[in-house]
Amino acid sequence: MLQVSYFTFNAFQENTYLISDSAKRCWIVDPGMYHNDEVNIFRQHIEEKQLTPVAIINTHAHLDHIFGVQALKDFYKIPFGVHKDEEPVLKMAPNSAAMFGFDGMVVPTPDFFISEKEPLKLGDDEVKVMLTPGHSPGSISFYYEPGAWVISGDVLFSGSIGRTDLPGGNFDTLINSIRTHLLPLPDKTQVLSGHGTPTRIDTEKKYNPYLNA
Repeated sequence: MLQVSYFTFNAFQENTYLISDSAKRCWIVDPGMYHNDEVNIFRQHIEEKQLTPVAIINTHAHLDHIFGVQALKDFYKIPFGVHKDEEPVLKMAPNSAAMFGFDGMVVPTPDFFISEKEPLKLGDDEVKVMLTPGHSPGSISFYYEPGAWVISGDVLFSGSIGRTDLPGGNFDTLINSIRTHLLPLPDKTQVLSGHGTPTRIDTEKKYNPYLNA
């Protein structure tokens, strides 16, 4: 059974996730640590739990979700994966960093691409990959049925949805992604978002104003 935990980093209060299996292998999802002390906090947790990182997998490539990628790639000597449709977003990262006043950012190069056509495997466990664009062109969500959770990136939040005014965003596409891939999940499924607190599918079906308009 896979276990998931999260940390909140950087000025955007981005949620970074850690998925681990019974053999203590782990994936790092959306590493957003910007300052060295944030990197150190994360590394210390991995050391204390005696985990072995095997890959970095991102839901998408907006600035606040990739701050820590290069530092962790270099330290753990692990590959970085994202959906191929996120390549244009990665290429825009230097300009985005300059616009927000983040200096000296190293933009990571993907080592592999994640496809919605096949699950990701960590040991004997599998996580379903769903292509959920709208917030960005290649946004993906990671669904783990045995644990009843989905990491949705910036697609769906507690009581809200992701921004669609950024390059590559589209409101209708985002709503369609949510209705097609996320809302059909079992009601008890916990939604682990890129920002804010966890929620559940049944809660968002009932109360999310963007889905009940």
